[in-house]
Amino acid sequence: MGDNIGVAEIQEWAQGLDEIRDLIGGQFARTEPRNNAIGYIQGLLSDEERKNSWTLSERAGQVTPDGMQRLLSTTDWDPDAVRDALIGYVIKHLGDPAGILAIDETGFLKKGTASAGVARQYSGTAGRVENCQIGVFLTYATKHGRTFVDRELYIPKAWIDDSDRCAKAGIPDHRGMDTKPELAAAMIGRALDAGIQAQWATGDTVYGANHQLRHRLQARGMHYVLAVPKNHTIMTPSATTLGVEGLADEVIGSLDARAWRTRTAGAGTKGDRRYAWARQRINGPTTDGEHWLLARRSLKDPTDLAYFVCYTPANTTLITMALVAGARWAIEETFQTTKGETGLDHYQVRQYTGWYRHITLFMFAQAFLSAIRAKKGAHIQVPGLW
Repeated sequence: MGDNIGVAEIQEWAQGLDEIRDLIGGQFARTEPRNNAIGYIQGLLSDEERKNSWTLSERAGQVTPDGMQRLLSTTDWDPDAVRDALIGYVIKHLGDPAGILAIDETGFLKKGTASAGVARQYSGTAGRVENCQIGVFLTYATKHGRTFVDRELYIPKAWIDDSDRCAKAGIPDHRGMDTKPELAAAMIGRALDAGIQAQWATGDTVYGANHQLRHRLQARGMHYVLAVPKNHTIMTPSATTLGVEGLADEVIGSLDARAWRTRTAGAGTKGDRRYAWARQRINGPTTDGEHWLLARRSLKDPTDLAYFVCYTPANTTLITMALVAGARWAIEETFQTTKGETGLDHYQVRQYTGWYRHITLFMFAQAFLSAIRAKKGAHIQVPGLW
């Protein structure tokens, strides 16, 4: 928390941590692990440079890291139940009917082959193929703030096909070959079932190109702006046929130059993010909304384009679609800040359960910070959306 902190703020933090203790305390049968869980969250909120079991134990006044290590390994508690309590906490402090659910992934670079799910796979964090674990995350963003609400560890097929290796890493038998879009759909479903209010979903091409995920979102009444690759197949409406099939870049390339409008995608770390945008109706008529192909073009480099498939309420403006598309960057920025701020990647566990336990407590720490900032009125200002 730092040294220059007033009495009122100390009281505010103490009350906030007491609220979390009340929410999750029942998940721990004994006092020691209950206190360790709160101490772990407090440690993640501290200014320690490295937030691992050793440093968090020292900060909690413990001589050895044994208690914190047991918290992540052998202590009897269910991280999914704590995750459910987290969702309720986020609904209370950050909930808004106009919220956005953003899905994205991040890589955790690892050495060796023992950590659950580790493999040589593409990591957006590194920008290349690396030996890493991949976590798929669901973020909730509203005018009050943004924070993580769910997480899943992606398990590559090579692991699923090796039952002995899975057993050694503690990966349960029920984990099948779940794709990243399937993990995303499950997390969004859980969030909505728990009562999270959201109007939109967004994500990158891994998720946007998946028809099943888009269909599941629409079935839940969720509107979306999802990125797709330039060669994604698009069906445009036609007056004389059932539709005309084309690739995303071909459809956008056929538009008149007058179709492009300069709009903001929201504020970024370097100021207002302005691009040229164009859209084309796709998929034919519908009674419950509108389907669009949206394109974003750099103002500095006209060859730099991105494409999105969208399901929107009727009469949705281009500026709203652009702002929802830009909201996905919020999760990328959150990944960057939380790896230093609250220790997202500071864990030293190899077991499947240990990963979920650290990440879940981390998410509570991050949600706590977001709730504190929301109380101070540090709202996200996105004109035209919030």
